[in-house]
Amino acid sequence: MNILALKLIMAPLIIGSASLAGRRWGPAVSGWIVGMPLTSGPVIFFVALSHGVTFAASSALGVLTGGLSLVAYALTYSWVATRFRWQASLAASLTVFSLSTLTLQNISIPLLPIFILVALAILAGLTFMPKGEVEPGESKSSQWDIPVRILIGTSFILLITGAAPFIGSRMTGLLTTIPLYVTILSIFAHRDHGPAAAAHVQRGLLYGMFAFTGFFLVLSLLIEHTSLGVSFGLATLTALSIQGTSLLILRKLHMK
Repeated sequence: MNILALKLIMAPLIIGSASLAGRRWGPAVSGWIVGMPLTSGPVIFFVALSHGVTFAASSALGVLTGGLSLVAYALTYSWVATRFRWQASLAASLTVFSLSTLTLQNISIPLLPIFILVALAILAGLTFMPKGEVEPGESKSSQWDIPVRILIGTSFILLITGAAPFIGSRMTGLLTTIPLYVTILSIFAHRDHGPAAAAHVQRGLLYGMFAFTGFFLVLSLLIEHTSLGVSFGLATLTALSIQGTSLLILRKLHMK
């Protein structure tokens, strides 16, 4: 019951704060924010509390591996969006994400090689991301937008942590990377401001994923050898340090 209460307090706080910041600073920053381990970090924390650090370490490696699926998702949505509406872009990108996840479930790659592979994939994704001008338009966010995100995100954390013992540690990690928030942001950006705005969201996601990879590298190295407080604390500090640098680069190159 204490763990449930912690989930119900932490998840809305994290998700709501990130959503407000994204609304304030635009689509690229929105994507950058959700690229951070805002749900995957809490999921692994609660998994560690409920199922132990060995299970959590395996799940964390699965989350890091799932970064490959996220890069494939981001590129697919962005390129399909250059020719089709958001419905086709969504269907294609989620199909690619699902196929990638199912494939990765059967492939085991050690921590350092998968870290390097994901980092290289992010760089490749940024290199091949389509470019274009954002179309003018009026944002249609409503007063229910952020509460709905909080509800979806909190429900997702409860679902994944509850299902963890049944689907196994690796699949728990892989499914934790399901791109819930970036999908919502991309659909609204695509609908209101055109495909280039959706690509900005996805580009922001990729920049944010540098912090994601740093977080799970540090966490995976430490979680079985130190306390949860130390391992998650150092992983969070690493992510924040990387995230600050990636924001400077994002603003310099894409927010002039």
